[in-house]
Amino acid sequence: MDAKALRDLEDKDLVTHIKTQRRELFGLRFQHATGELENTASLKTAKREIARALTVARERGIDTDKA
Repeated sequence: MDAKALRDLEDKDLVTHIKTQRRELFGLRFQHATGELENTASLKTAKREIARALTVARERGIDTDKA
């Protein structure tokens, strides 16, 4: 999801998106550690997706740690 689409999300939806992406990254890291992950580039794209969403959240002043 690009930054423009993230900016169009409501605050609650943005926090949900961040939580979902963090769970996905955890799963990818787990697959990578066990040798099951074939596309290692997905780790980089997942990290970028989280960073992009966190940037939008910080611009709005949303605390994603407590939400």
